[in-house]
Amino acid sequence: MEWTSLYGDCPKMVLGLTIGAGILVYYLVEAVKRPLLACRADSSWRSFLEKNLSILQERYWPTPWCYESRCQTILASVLRSRIPDIEYRREVLQLKDGGEVCLDWLDVGEDPDKPSIIILPGLTGSSQSEYIKSFILTAKEIGIRCVVFNHRGRGGLELKTARTYCAANSDDLEEAILHIKGLYPNAPLMATGISLGGMILGNYLVTRREKAAEYLVSAMVLSIPWNVFVGTESLEKPLWNLLLNRHLAGCLCNSIRNMRKQLEGYDWDLDHVMQSKTIREFDSRFTAIQFGYRDVEDYYRSACLHDKLDEIKVPLLCLSAADDPFQPIEGIPIEAANKSSHVAIVITARGGHIGFMEGILPTNTYYSDRLYKQLIRGIFSSLGEMKEVQREAMRFAEENEPARTEKAPAS
Repeated sequence: MEWTSLYGDCPKMVLGLTIGAGILVYYLVEAVKRPLLACRADSSWRSFLEKNLSILQERYWPTPWCYESRCQTILASVLRSRIPDIEYRREVLQLKDGGEVCLDWLDVGEDPDKPSIIILPGLTGSSQSEYIKSFILTAKEIGIRCVVFNHRGRGGLELKTARTYCAANSDDLEEAILHIKGLYPNAPLMATGISLGGMILGNYLVTRREKAAEYLVSAMVLSIPWNVFVGTESLEKPLWNLLLNRHLAGCLCNSIRNMRKQLEGYDWDLDHVMQSKTIREFDSRFTAIQFGYRDVEDYYRSACLHDKLDEIKVPLLCLSAADDPFQPIEGIPIEAANKSSHVAIVITARGGHIGFMEGILPTNTYYSDRLYKQLIRGIFSSLGEMKEVQREAMRFAEENEPARTEKAPAS
């Protein structure tokens, strides 16, 4: 049967086949790609990653019926909700200022020198958040002790002071890491942060520098807004991004409502705070004031990491998606990473924000979990090789110290 004849007899079928073929071609050309690895070509860290992470040589096949960024972001969370809650061993850590955070441990064996990972959840997350459980179970498979650092007022623990948490302040994380190293001084420790948790971890690496390198073997961050200004602008675009923005702002306002007793009587108007419709409004009315910034722009400048890669002295890997609505690709510091000896960024064409679903029928294990498994297995089975990566990171940071000093504005 000739094509023209088929079209004449069954125009709807031909139209459907044509549209289907076009969608398939678009998917294969635009969505299915090998990830981009941004890191200095001759660095030990890049060589380590290319040797231990075979996933970097593969194409990422996002779920074909759900590869749009917002769909990945939302449905990945929904599908991961099938993961049952994990029974942790809870430890409440008393902080210097009278606050408390809870550390949720998943122990594997009684060896005090067993490698450990501290994991930081995102903006409104906790140890039972779906993406956290996914990473925890991945680490458990290869015998790694894990501890989830729940932010103040999260994880079911009541807020004890009028201080919460923000992307630019890592004081609480520093206390938690010192505590963990005190408990297990000989255990290699890695840190992982997701979204806002990754920003807190990143700012810890930037501000603690040599101290961070003393305590951590390496670090990984997932779906972080490197450039907060670009990310915020993206989230304020109608329609779907703005709806995500409003949902998160609503979650933050609900949190403040639950903490109202501890937060009353300070420099913010809680009724005005709880009327916030976007994250920027919430940060302007509450977060920036609470942490002593002049305004929300001042806070966002402090939280940004895209221009601070040279100040990091710990081998760091970031997994980002080019279509992340929280951080479009133009905000990811690819050029800076290509010059760095020890900060590497893996960028997939698709994946959304903490999505990374793959396959026709996504299971409980996603692309991000497979990459994470290969990374932590490689790191903790090659600690001798990691020492050379760390030495190269320190040399790189020292060589770039003069350049940073010249750029620093006069006080």
